[in-house]
Amino acid sequence: MTEPEVATGQLVVRASGAAAVRAAILGDHRADPDGIQLLLRCTIPRAVAEDGAKLGFAGCVLHVVPVGGYDTEAPGRHGVVMLTLPAAELSLSFTELRPLMFRPVDVEAPLRALVSSAIAHVLAVGPALDPHGLAHHLRGLAELVLRSVLRAELDRADALATRRREAVRYMRGHLADPALGAEQVAGALYISRRRLYQLFDDGQGISERIKGLRVERAKTLLADPAKAGRGIAEIAKDCGFTSAAHFSRTFRKAVGQTPREFRERTLAH
Repeated sequence: MTEPEVATGQLVVRASGAAAVRAAILGDHRADPDGIQLLLRCTIPRAVAEDGAKLGFAGCVLHVVPVGGYDTEAPGRHGVVMLTLPAAELSLSFTELRPLMFRPVDVEAPLRALVSSAIAHVLAVGPALDPHGLAHHLRGLAELVLRSVLRAELDRADALATRRREAVRYMRGHLADPALGAEQVAGALYISRRRLYQLFDDGQGISERIKGLRVERAKTLLADPAKAGRGIAEIAKDCGFTSAAHFSRTFRKAVGQTPREFRERTLAH
């Protein structure tokens, strides 16, 4: 375990065991791993030696390593807690844990404090406790951490999806405005442009997304028999294109046909 692996206040969940090694070598990630590792950087007891502390029992391994200096706001020092336990012992399946796997996830301060306190007690009295009971206790702690963080991540993902829908809904409602762009969309949602771009992490810029929505709107209008009498220039204007020529170039690049060709072939069928 090295310092860059996990930042302060973050949890990293990863697979371990022979199945995980085979998956990494062969690129086959269909098989569930033998074990799950939780790495959390938080406050650990000052008494932990520089080379760390390690306890192993009933399939569980607790490894605590100091990292950096002392915590000025808590009676301890900075460190990383790594808990390894059999995947089969968890009530959460590997599929359910996928949103957390192999990426840093923020952990709220109260949950970090709870983990720090629990680990401090285990290190203090662990050798005097029944190994199987202690393993059960640590599995419960792991379950609490995983379920709490997973719920927060799912809530966050749901909030992001809601904001994305709001952004796309606004774009669709204002496609006729040639000036529609990231600044206007961000202002309508009361967020920064940077935050707007963070909502869409698929590599497609806001201007490209708006252009795609305009082409889709144009396809709908061109394919509508009730609008067959409307000119190409009118449809271009309704979709926010600055000119019929610009509309034709953009449409042909995206669809492979000119607007007129698309209309004729679609209405013919």
